[in-house]
This record gives sequence, C-alpha cells and structure tokens, in this order.
Amino acid sequence: MSTISANWSYPNAFKLGRGRIKELADACKSLGMKKPLLITDRGLASMAITATALDILEDAGLGRAIFADVDPNPNEKNLQAGVKAFKDGGHDGVVAFGGGSGLDLGKCVAFMVGQARPVWDFEDIGDWWTRASLEGIAPIVAVPTTAGTGSEVGRASVITNSATHVKKIIFHPKFLPGVVIADPELTVGMPKVITAGTGMDAFAHCLEAYSSPFYHPMSAGIALEGMRLVKEFLPRAYREGTDLEARANMMSAAAMGAVAFQKGLGAIHALSHPIGAVYNTHHGMTNAVVMPAVLRFNRKAIEDKIARAAAYLGISGGFDGFYDYVLKLRAELGVPESLAAMGIAPDRIDELSAMAIEDPSAGGNPVPMTLENTKALFRDCF
Repeated sequence: MSTISANWSYPNAFKLGRGRIKELADACKSLGMKKPLLITDRGLASMAITATALDILEDAGLGRAIFADVDPNPNEKNLQAGVKAFKDGGHDGVVAFGGGSGLDLGKCVAFMVGQARPVWDFEDIGDWWTRASLEGIAPIVAVPTTAGTGSEVGRASVITNSATHVKKIIFHPKFLPGVVIADPELTVGMPKVITAGTGMDAFAHCLEAYSSPFYHPMSAGIALEGMRLVKEFLPRAYREGTDLEARANMMSAAAMGAVAFQKGLGAIHALSHPIGAVYNTHHGMTNAVVMPAVLRFNRKAIEDKIARAAAYLGISGGFDGFYDYVLKLRAELGVPESLAAMGIAPDRIDELSAMAIEDPSAGGNPVPMTLENTKALFRDCF
C-alpha cells in the first residue's frame, strides 16, 4: 500500500498520491472551467480509468466530453480535429489525460484554440513563442497515466508534421498545466512493455539533462535524484505492476526528468525523434535502444561526470560500472539490443542522420554532432 502523498508547487501545482483522481473536478473548477473537454489517445478512450475520470466530471456538473482521435505520435491533423471538437462543443478548458501523446495533444489544443496562426509558427526557435495571442488560451489540468514523458510539467508539446514526418517541439509558457493530478493507481494497468519504455524515457531525460554541458545546477541536481528513483523503483514497477510505492516514485521521476531537461537533452533524443517519426516506434523504448551507443559516443566528454553520478547511485566502477548497469537494466526490462532487433533496417541512415543533427536536442549533446559522426553513431546502434 502506498502512503506517498504530496502537494508541490514546482513547477506547477502537483497533486501526487493514491486516489487523488477524485480531486479532478475541484482542480478543473479551481481554474475556472465549467465545461472541460477530456483529451486522450484511442487506446485509453475505452479503458476503465478514463470512464472513472469522465464520471467524476459528470457528477460534478462539468459534463462528459471526450476527444480521443490521437495518434501515438500526435500530428497536426489530430490537433486540428481536437481544436474543432473544443470549439464545436463550446468548451472552456482541457483535461489532458494519458501518456505523452494524450498530454501533448491536449496541451496543444488548449493553446491553439486561442491562435489564428498555424501551429508551426510556434516552434521552439528563438522567441517564436512571443508570436502567440494570449487571449483565448484555455486552462489545462494534466492527468498522467504513465510515468515517462513528464509532459504534465512541461511547457512544450511534440507534434509530428504528417507531410514531412519530422517531429517539431511547439513551445509556450502557457503550455504548462495549471494543476497536475498524479495518481499512481491510474498507472497500475500499464502493460509491462509500456512500464519499461516510459520508465526508460524518464531515465533518458535525467541522464541527458545531467550530462548536458549547459549551466543549470538546479536541473542537474533534480536529474541526479531522478536517476536514483528510476534505479530503485523501475524494476519493482516492472516486476509487480500493482506496487503503488514504486508507481508513485516513478511518477515523481518522470516529472523530475521533464523539469531537468530545461538544462538540455542530447543525442539519445536527437536519434530517437527521427526514428519515431519515420518508423512510428515507441519513443521511450527507442531511447533505451540507442542509449548504450550514445554513452560510448559521449564517453570522453562525460566520463568524470558519469563517475560522480555512479557514486551517488551506489554503482561501483565509475563510467564502466554505470555503462554496465545500463546494459543490465535494459536486459531486465526486455529492451531490444539494437535498432535491428527493433525491426528497423539500416537503409535510411543518411536521411535519419540529417534529421538528427537538425533536431533541437542535438545542441545539448556533450560531443558536438556532425553529419559524419552522427552517421557513425547510427551505424553503431544497429
């Protein structure tokens, strides 16, 4: 039985604890919502936890509206359909419900209902976010049902351009949900493969943020403790899905990873974004597959830093010990050993490499990414 329960206001109001989904209607009302639209993905639409959330909203007089036309890698077509559903239904707020796809699309719909410009005008480039009209942006309550992306504490959404198959990061401070309800009971029904993939996504966020050369000591500290929580609790959550203490700690680690990566991401994400966009692979699992190759790639630049992290995590042997730990964790979670084992052929390395070095995450890698060394890195992942 999990007794973990906490209220945080960093970076937003975060209500963590078993059974706290009951507070959903109050959270909506606290942000002024009278008629929220619950946005989730197709897989979750028919599940009991979603029906429970809709019941809670309906019982509180907030209606029972759901939009679930959301792909695993959400695109601008899903976004347009969501904005239309929001406007046609006369809604005044969004409950973003689910894993990364449901959360990202829900946040983006809430933002775009107030905009006249196309979504690509708000890509995370320079100060493009200042182009946005602040009027009409809808309030958001985020309800994560996985422990991975940490999108519930993020100021961005990843939207795939369906024409070019490129993932774009859409950014605005108003993407940050007003309230988060993180109830570990909602994650109990996750299939093992999703527990593993989302958990490794949280670990990748913490590892890359910690390794990034940019100066952000607060994020580095959060990333370090996030890695410790994953090390301690992900194997437990994977082995025993009903372990609520492990589930709650993994929800914390996921949020910590997303807070930490303000410091930067790196080659793990720069590689996995194009792979996911082209082959529609699970993002967290793809991160886990490329992680060892990226550690080898970055070794000279991060060896001392990783040795310090290893010591904090109780891993002996410095960089090599940490690297061996990652291999052992992947094996324990059933992660494919290579991109080839994932069913991907090495016939598009040139194209994927060109996309990777253009990815915003590439700029935070400890070793500068060039077309040539990125091609070699991709080959190493096979």
